[in-house]
Amino acid sequence: MINLINFQDKINFIWSIAELLRGPYKKEQYGDVVLPMAVLRRFDCVLAATKEEVLKKYETLKKSGLQNVDPVLNRISNQEFNNTSKYDFEKLLAEPDNISNNLRNYINGFSKNAREIIEYFDFDKQITKLNDNDLLYLVISEFNKIDLHPDAVSNTEMGYIFEELIRRFSEHGEAGDHYTPREVIRLMVNILLNEDNEELTQPGLVTTVYDCCAGTGGMLSVTEQHLKELNPGIQVELFGQEINPQSFSICKSDMLIKGQNADNIILGDSFTEDGHRGTTFRYMLTNPPFGVEWKKAEKFIREEYEKDGFDGRFGAGLPRISDGSLLFLQHLISKMRQDEKGSRIAIIFNGSPLFTGDAGSGESEIRRWIIENDMLEGIIALPDQLFYNTGISTYIWIVTNRKNNDLMKGPVRTGKIQLVNAVDFYQKMRKSLGNKRNEINEEQIKEITRIYGDFKENEYCKIFDNEDFGYQKIVVERPLRLNFQVTEERINNLYNETAFKKLAESRKKGQAGLQEIEEGKKTQRQIIDTLQTMDANVLYKNRDTFTKVLKKTFKVADINLNSPLLKAILSALSEKDETADICVDNKGNPEPDSDLRDTENVPLKEDIHEYFEREVKPHVPDAWIDESKTKVGYEIPFTRHFYKYEPLRPSEEIAKEIKELEESIQTRLKKVMGE
Repeated sequence: MINLINFQDKINFIWSIAELLRGPYKKEQYGDVVLPMAVLRRFDCVLAATKEEVLKKYETLKKSGLQNVDPVLNRISNQEFNNTSKYDFEKLLAEPDNISNNLRNYINGFSKNAREIIEYFDFDKQITKLNDNDLLYLVISEFNKIDLHPDAVSNTEMGYIFEELIRRFSEHGEAGDHYTPREVIRLMVNILLNEDNEELTQPGLVTTVYDCCAGTGGMLSVTEQHLKELNPGIQVELFGQEINPQSFSICKSDMLIKGQNADNIILGDSFTEDGHRGTTFRYMLTNPPFGVEWKKAEKFIREEYEKDGFDGRFGAGLPRISDGSLLFLQHLISKMRQDEKGSRIAIIFNGSPLFTGDAGSGESEIRRWIIENDMLEGIIALPDQLFYNTGISTYIWIVTNRKNNDLMKGPVRTGKIQLVNAVDFYQKMRKSLGNKRNEINEEQIKEITRIYGDFKENEYCKIFDNEDFGYQKIVVERPLRLNFQVTEERINNLYNETAFKKLAESRKKGQAGLQEIEEGKKTQRQIIDTLQTMDANVLYKNRDTFTKVLKKTFKVADINLNSPLLKAILSALSEKDETADICVDNKGNPEPDSDLRDTENVPLKEDIHEYFEREVKPHVPDAWIDESKTKVGYEIPFTRHFYKYEPLRPSEEIAKEIKELEESIQTRLKKVMGE
């Protein structure tokens, strides 16, 4: 067995095994073999010390007729699983001619909870393929060279190894998919537990942690580790759900080896197959995929929204189909405890959930519900290029249903939202990993945590009232002003009016339909002829006056104009005219001109009428607010609050630089041309 101390050496060694698969396997298929083999090797190393003792006890138990042997064997293996096959990696290699059958025997020898993990990889197909291509013995032989026992490779390091392998196997995966850099998780955990550090040191404490997009379990593992550093005697119960079978299997195997209840990790879509329905948790943290549409789950989600409302998970509203980020947050909020301590959530988003969606939209209504219920505690802007599969800007949202209101326990956060701008807290990596070029070091994590915990305004921190992010979207109307004239050009506009066109249409078939069309055309000609009798030189600037003249003309011609036809004629013969009289309805109220309609976003703390009189009325004195259309919206313009003005460079300086560049280009061109 080779001794690999350096983390990168271990990754490179396992990757060298993956490259043995080239030919029968494409690069993106390497994971189908390497990931389950790494899990098997990890299990093999964990059980090695107790293997012989377990086998002896198993033979004794078989003779005794005991049906459920796992509890007894698990006590011997000192794990939550065991293996009763006579084979291990060493013994598999001792019988190369029957290695595929023996490997299956070895896998079947695991207790049910461990065996199911391998089955989720659908590894049996790969055993056949590897054997048919004379690769199975070679792959097992190579994996047997590396010690993956927790004493040699900690659970944290093993998580890194799995995640780096997945990154290499799926470099073009969706943004935010699979896993989150450990330093980001450590920051999230620091902030998540920041308010509760004193309470978490109590002896005999039991707490729960949940991740609905668990990936390989990194967030759960880091949270557990942090909690146990605070309180070695704490009992931490981890729960998760993951949709990707490979990531799920790795997460579950990690939980099994750490002594967690692996059954708390569920495979499936958290939206449509909620594996923890009805369960609540103390701490929740997750990194959902960024900007991923939820069309596949749309039917299920809409039915729950319409049927259950706030009794379900999505009562606050549904975001646009192209981005389900805020659905994940609502899902987590539905699992908050309603006791005295409540729950705390840390979730990673891109910028979209901050501001996407106008007042009344699903996104705005979700933000409104969260903020008006005083659940949004703070948002931290992270540096860019932190994540492996995306370089976009990301944010940590901290959400809780029990904001601190006791000064003795720390800053009073009730009714407040904290924004922390940590975009400059990073260092460049010596070597990039995919899109990840930056990292947050330990000192920077501590500093961001301190800034958040201090809850004091400074260069990096702003504190707002909840209402500061709300606004009223008012609709500003201006009156409709039209003139009317019976010119040939305007008369021809009638042929574009629906009510007029329909006169010469029929739903009847055959002769009856043709006859109806002909009668309609006759009516059209009569209307045109009647209009042409009117004086084309007269310009009317009052709609009521013109309407009376129009009706009188058609009455004399003995033509009955129904309401749709009258509206069509008025529409065809009209033009917008700022000098014309205001058009009014039958109650004498001015009619709005939809082309002049405008909207204004008025801060929630301000009276809309005072705002209107100050900001709108001086510019458009005839305007008014249609209060029936006023909507309340919420958005969080994070960047605006930390904007720093940078003066433009002097034009002389820019001109000088352009001239120097032109001269440089000319010099190079002359060299190319041989001048």
